[in-house]
Order: sequence, then structure tokens, then C-alpha cells
Amino acid sequence: MSELVREVLSGDRRAVARAISLLERGERLDELMAQGGHAHLVGITGPPGVGKSTLLNHLALAYRQRGVQVGILAVDPSSPFGGGALLGDRIRMRDLARDPGVFIRSMSTRGAVGGLALATGEAARVLEVAGYEVIFVETVGAGQDELAIARLAHTVVVVQAPGLGDEVQALKAGLIQVADVLVLNKADRAGAERALRILEEMVESRPSPEGAWRVPVVSTIALDGTGVAKVVFAIEAHRAYLEQSGKRRAREVAAARVALEAALQRSLLERLGSVALGDAVERVAAREVSPHAEAERLLDALARKSADEVLSGGDD
Repeated sequence: MSELVREVLSGDRRAVARAISLLERGERLDELMAQGGHAHLVGITGPPGVGKSTLLNHLALAYRQRGVQVGILAVDPSSPFGGGALLGDRIRMRDLARDPGVFIRSMSTRGAVGGLALATGEAARVLEVAGYEVIFVETVGAGQDELAIARLAHTVVVVQAPGLGDEVQALKAGLIQVADVLVLNKADRAGAERALRILEEMVESRPSPEGAWRVPVVSTIALDGTGVAKVVFAIEAHRAYLEQSGKRRAREVAAARVALEAALQRSLLERLGSVALGDAVERVAAREVSPHAEAERLLDALARKSADEVLSGGDD
């Protein structure tokens, strides 16, 4: 076992940070990724401006009061120049910054679609191996292509707020369909009762087979912590439901599929090389060939290359 793996397993914070940095640079940590863990991953998503970070701060505090080790991955939009994270979620979580039972990391999306950085799933795995029991993943803000969190998290908390075009926001990108817990934050604002009613009606209108999870709608005022205890209760109730119904396994299989697809894509692009890929892109851009046909050609070329490598190895 490598020293880095031993240090992460022991909960060494510097080792955890170093491992995540390596993953963000595209390095492989296969031995670390194969370690066990039993964390509960909670996705926090919703439109910009609804108070996700403030709510997350109070949720983490509530879990710490229970003695739970908490990991937080705050996925920020990328700088168009340096690729760094801009929002600085850690600044907004000062109450947690000095707590040794909390690990907070901002991650840049670096242009990745789905609301998550490419290495987010692997970073969550590092925190799980390090012993963090509840891991929150906050997305950059919900949109049509930002539902990847539903394939990563065990429990998805969708946050809304009144005054943001409630009907449109609730319907946008099918967010309601991926929610396990719905939160109406800023419930002290004008129009909150109407917004809450809209969300409740949308939940009621969803098909609900017998034994299915019934999505709770919780109103909160994250600035002063009102309603946060109810959100924690809803998250824990959903965790219990997943365990009792056997559906936690299905969520983990879905997350494993995402990880495997990402690894396959990365390996394929590495084997193709930048020159071959660039030439292929030029042919597609020039309308000389369709994307599907060029992809098939590239795969055939890789297969022939692999066969030639096997044959040449056998002659030695």
C-alpha cells in the first residue's frame, strides 16, 4: 500500500487535499479508488441565487452537532482564463473553516457540463476513504445540462426560492424529477406561500407507484437556520428509505457507470493522441465525414494498433 493511500485512510487532511489535487490534474489513483467506504453523498443543486451555500453551511453545522464527519465539495464555475474557481464558497463557510471534522474543497468545473467537475466523483471517493460520513456536493447552479448530480449522489436536495419565476424554475430541466428533497429557501420573502404551493402541487402531480419515495417539500430561511433541522430529517429519512428498499445499490451502480464512462473517455482520448484527434476533428469540421463514421474509423484504427502490439510482443 502506498504512503499516500495510508495517509488518506488515516484521515490526514494534507494527504486528502493532495490526492484531490492530483485527480484534478488528471492523474490516476487506482489503489486509492479501490478502497472501501460507506459515506452518504448528498447533492445540493438549484438555480443561482437561491442560497445553496448558506443552507449548506447550516446543514454541515447540524451534522457536526451530531458528531458526524462532514466533507464538502463546492463546484464553482471556471475562470475563462486561469481555469480556477471563482465563487470562493469556503469564504461563505467561515463557521466551519476551523472545524477539524469538516473538509471543504472548491472545485472548478473547467468547462465540464453537468454542473460537476470531471474529478468530483473521484474527489468524493477520497473523502469517503478518509472517513467522512456525509459528503455534500454543491453544483454550480441548475440548468438543462446540469443534472449529473442525480447520477452521483444518494440523495439530491433541490433548492428553490420565491421571486425567481417559480413556475419556470420548478419546471426547468426536470429538476423536480430528480429531487429527493425539495427546499423552498428564503421563505420569509413575499410570494413564499404561493411558491410553496406550486412546488407541493408539482410533487402531488408526479406519478407515485406504491412504495415509492414521497418527496418532502421543506421551507427554510437559511440566513438564521429556520427549517434546517427539517431538511436534515428529510435527508436521513431518504437515506433510511434507500437502505430499506435496496435502492441505495441502484444509485451506486449509476454512479459507478458515470465513473467508468468518464474513465473510458479519458483512456480513449489518451490512446488516440492529440494529433490523431485533431486530424479527425478537422475532417468532421470540413464535412468530409460524419462524426459517427469518423468515430468508427478511429476505434478500428485503435483495434488494429492493439492487435499489432500483441503480435509484435509475441515475436520477441
